[in-house]
Amino acid sequence: MKKILKTLGVASLIAVASVGNVWAEVTLKLAHAAPETDLQQDFSVFFKEEVEKRTNGEVKVAIFPQGQLGNDAAMIDGTRSGIIDIFMVGLNNLSGLMPESAAFTLPFMFPERETAYKVLDGEVGTNLRMQMKDFGLIGLGYPENGYRNMTNNRGPIATPADVSGLQMRVNNSIALNDMFAALGANPQQIPVAELYTALETGVVDAQDHPIGVTLSFKFYEVQKYLSLTQHAYAPLAVAMNLNKYEGLTAEQQATIMEVAKEATDMQRKLSIEKEDEMIADLEKNGMEVNRDVDGAAFQAAVTPVWDAFIAENGDTLIKAIKAASAE
Repeated sequence: MKKILKTLGVASLIAVASVGNVWAEVTLKLAHAAPETDLQQDFSVFFKEEVEKRTNGEVKVAIFPQGQLGNDAAMIDGTRSGIIDIFMVGLNNLSGLMPESAAFTLPFMFPERETAYKVLDGEVGTNLRMQMKDFGLIGLGYPENGYRNMTNNRGPIATPADVSGLQMRVNNSIALNDMFAALGANPQQIPVAELYTALETGVVDAQDHPIGVTLSFKFYEVQKYLSLTQHAYAPLAVAMNLNKYEGLTAEQQATIMEVAKEATDMQRKLSIEKEDEMIADLEKNGMEVNRDVDGAAFQAAVTPVWDAFIAENGDTLIKAIKAASAE
């Protein structure tokens, strides 16, 4: 009898060890909407390689680029439900869950990248990442798309008057919708995956995106003029399903956070270093680039957008961002 119990005990230990090994091997599905030529893919590949290396293969990462797992809204919903493990989307896409977060993407909020980095990586940005827990997510970091610029097929945009009458594609940012409406354009919300066709067929004749997105999505094939308006900074948000994160070991969680920070720093550095090169590539592909933009006139013209945001959401976060920017 003792021999039988001993045998069963050994078998139980083997079974427990086997289950432990199964749980130790995790594959995380990371989704984003950009093409594989975009800097979002550079972030994803760095994240995958470093996580797998530092966890000795216990945590693997499968990358799904170019909206393979759905558009931004679908990726957010999929991550919250656990179908997807990690998403990377424009921060503006989280304003449906956290309306106040749209303050980060108000026009002309950040005069320079370094200020944006200081705020997003500091207490204000960290608090926002922690607020994501209320929605079953944990924020991992804020890479970037960069500054948004306008493209169109009518002509260069130098002053606010040049925007009037344009059929302007916009994302789901209420602030940007309000901005283009205030400038006299006709804003239309169209998912980025459908934008190329909308531009090609004339559903819209203008759009705004950071340089890297305009290049990677090949909008130069269906847009003639690029004007460097730099009217809004466009941070990305990377977040993970909270239950999946909490199911990892403490060491694995630490690795995820550490690598996400390093990947964010790397991606931002590339974004800065490659911007002039990307603009040159757009010019080589036939775009006319206008650098003569009256930024002060645009800032004055969009003041009502800030007023509308404050009326709807209050100015607490705006004040926090401004205070952190001045530190």
